[in-house]
Amino acid sequence: MTRAIATHALSLRFAGGFGVHDLALCVPEGAIYGFLGPNGAGKTTTVRLLLDLLRPDAGTVELFGERLTRAHRAPLRHVGALVESPSLYPHLTGRENLEVTRRLLDVPRARVAAVLARTGLADAADRRVRDYSLGMRQRLAIALALLGEPRLLVLDEPSNGLDPAGIVDLRALLRGLAGEGVTVFVSSHLLAEVEQTATHVGVLHGGRLRFEGDIAALRARSRPRLRIVVDDPVRAAALLAGFGETVERDGDALVVPLGDRPAEAINTRLVGAGLAVSHLALEARSLESLFFDLTGEPAQAVAA
Repeated sequence: MTRAIATHALSLRFAGGFGVHDLALCVPEGAIYGFLGPNGAGKTTTVRLLLDLLRPDAGTVELFGERLTRAHRAPLRHVGALVESPSLYPHLTGRENLEVTRRLLDVPRARVAAVLARTGLADAADRRVRDYSLGMRQRLAIALALLGEPRLLVLDEPSNGLDPAGIVDLRALLRGLAGEGVTVFVSSHLLAEVEQTATHVGVLHGGRLRFEGDIAALRARSRPRLRIVVDDPVRAAALLAGFGETVERDGDALVVPLGDRPAEAINTRLVGAGLAVSHLALEARSLESLFFDLTGEPAQAVAA
């Protein structure tokens, strides 16, 4: 497997014990990698280490198999990035902002029109950035990151300021880039949003990597649940508990984590006991609940 990003025992400690500790990231080339964690988990610190904006206390970073050092920064030529708030010239137009960076990167002039179209800013290209909404500025920052045709795109909280339509467009953009072979590394605390685009996930908590793998592997760590609506939930709950099932009440429904006994066997037991089952459905676990399983932190705090 070709790795776009690989870190080995990457560590940086700030005063008070904050920072990141012994990170061993492995990001496959062509993946959309969702780097998840609550605010303060160390996501932006990690992004800055990957881009050589911070120097680690220990450990190494490799980009496409090349080790990144202060003396060897060549691997960064393959990277486009948006870190925290976009740095833009408000008195210039969107097109002029892109032209400044285009000249620094020495890329063809046609790239400006290409990234404006790709990020949905072609119609606003000649307006001054001071008149842009927050979401438009975010789009422009992503356009800047795409100017150099990167093999790796690193985005720190890219959906900040985007309206629902803009978020849908961002999803399509990321999927399209991945389909062209671009690796996308997305740092976010919006777990449900990343769940809709990521192929691989890393979960960071307290500066430590708690999980890394594909979405299927993350879901496999937690059993799906069976939601049941029945005419006599009290009797049904007692019956299922007698069979050794764990039963929870959720309003009028019963929720049963599935183990070795399949859903159809549970349904057969209920119907065989004379109970009328009006609803029976499998529920996949959300990333929010899986995050709680991995870290012990309530999902509400993560999504804040």
